[in-house]
Amino acid sequence: MPEDGGVSAPRTARRSERVLAVVNRDPMAAPHKLRTDALVAGGAGALSVVLALVTDDGRAPDALGWALLLTSAALLVWRRKSPVLVLLAMIPVLMTYHGLDNAHSGPMPQTFIALYTVAVTGRPLRTLLTGAVALGAMVSVVSSIDTHQGLELLRISGWIAAVLFCGVDVRIYRQYVASMVERAERAERTREEEAGRRVAEERLRIARDLHDLLAHSITVIGVQTAVASHILTVDPERLDREAVARSLDDIAGTCREARAELRTTLQVLRAGSDESDGPLPDLAALPGLVRAAEAAGAQVDLSVRTPEGRLAPATGAAAYRIVQESLTNAVRHAGPGVRITVAVAPEPRGPALRVTVTDDGAGPQESGQGPGFGIVGMRERARSTGGTLTAGPRPGGGFEVAAVLPFQDAAAAADEDLAVRGVAP
Repeated sequence: MPEDGGVSAPRTARRSERVLAVVNRDPMAAPHKLRTDALVAGGAGALSVVLALVTDDGRAPDALGWALLLTSAALLVWRRKSPVLVLLAMIPVLMTYHGLDNAHSGPMPQTFIALYTVAVTGRPLRTLLTGAVALGAMVSVVSSIDTHQGLELLRISGWIAAVLFCGVDVRIYRQYVASMVERAERAERTREEEAGRRVAEERLRIARDLHDLLAHSITVIGVQTAVASHILTVDPERLDREAVARSLDDIAGTCREARAELRTTLQVLRAGSDESDGPLPDLAALPGLVRAAEAAGAQVDLSVRTPEGRLAPATGAAAYRIVQESLTNAVRHAGPGVRITVAVAPEPRGPALRVTVTDDGAGPQESGQGPGFGIVGMRERARSTGGTLTAGPRPGGGFEVAAVLPFQDAAAAADEDLAVRGVAP
């Protein structure tokens, strides 16, 4: 059972499907419909017999009259399959029955049931035309035999109209319920799709954060460890203890920074945590990335020109992660001594931030361990802010990553967030 004490999602979905199936089920296609309609026909026939015996609006039916009366009731067995055909078949049977001046009130039960079935299964116009034809035929036949009985049948035609309108009303109500259920089902499906999309986006964001953090830290630690190992093994007689100590200190510092950032990332996963809304890295943290790359042996030239006002946190974080991954790739694939240029400045052609990282190395290489996710993650980060990113070898040698990230100031970003949440700023 889930932690909130509710039923599980699959069980809830199955229950919703059962409810929708019951509500949306076609009433003319219910289970055991033939057996049910046989019972309805039997009940209508029995009631017709009683009415024919107790009413005095015609003579008591003879053998042919009873056969016609029971035949009209028996036709109701097929009322769900072909309601209009059943009613059309009843008309000549009842016309013959009334033409013999049998008890005219006897066939009323099956007549009402047939008219109701036509009304509840067809469009209102078809219902009105069918009812008018049926009523006109019966009144004409009865009037030709007995004018008084014809007028009496016309007088009680209000009941026939009431049955027709009742069937039309039930049909409209069923359509209304079906439309409401469909709208609720569509809304539920939309909510589930939106929740699934948000979960997928959150998983992708966490995967990018962990990749950028761990790949950068592990790469820097690996290079620093290689430097320390080289110093220890190349010339043990002339050991540079200060260089070894400096490399080990850099490794320890990188581990501390990685641990702190990893903890911040993992706190986002803690639902309801008071510490899950920590500050995102931004352009102010770029010097720390440069120091880590330089500790790994790279030569980094950093140039940052911030736009007027404050960047939205998402834009600053995307720029930081793109620079971090670019430095990681340069150090990993070019090794110590690589020259890297990092330039962050407003885009002259529009309200955007341009991030460019170039180096004189060969760029990402095939390692035989499958494709990496660094460049893919950088493109996804750029797209998450509405920007673009290109990465590839430079014509003159080296590798270049260039991103254009549209930005807005922090106040506009806050207003947009409030608008999305439905709260007036």
